[in-house]
Amino acid sequence: MKRQKRERDELLYSRGFNAGLTGRSQDACPYQNINLRQFWMAGWREGRTNQHDGYRGVSALHLVPHM
Repeated sequence: MKRQKRERDELLYSRGFNAGLTGRSQDACPYQNINLRQFWMAGWREGRTNQHDGYRGVSALHLVPHM
């Protein structure tokens, strides 16, 4: 996989993760393209799981995917 594509996928995942961690709805996904949406949704699911586990604010900083 090209580096440029990998970085875009990581960015989409990270944005979805942050949205899920802050409690935003999955309907907030700004992408209609299924290929882009799948990375955002994967991050969103992980972020929501962490939110439900009690990670919020400063306690969640170590969970945010690094780019």
